[in-house]
Amino acid sequence: MSKKAIGIQLKERRDHLKITQSEVADLAGISVNTLYKIERGQANPTLESLEKLTSVLGLEITLQLKSIKV
Repeated sequence: MSKKAIGIQLKERRDHLKITQSEVADLAGISVNTLYKIERGQANPTLESLEKLTSVLGLEITLQLKSIKV
């Protein structure tokens, strides 16, 4: 998943929950500017930041095997 796709998922979830960027950033312990950049696909967030954000938003991070076309 690309940085842009991750940002879109986070923003859509935040919008669904009707929570502001400021509220999410405060709960996750990151800056509003960082959250803004993550949502726009302009940041390269650490796994720690993503874990904090997904926890606040009720999401989880998963890994799965890619489909390989032969």
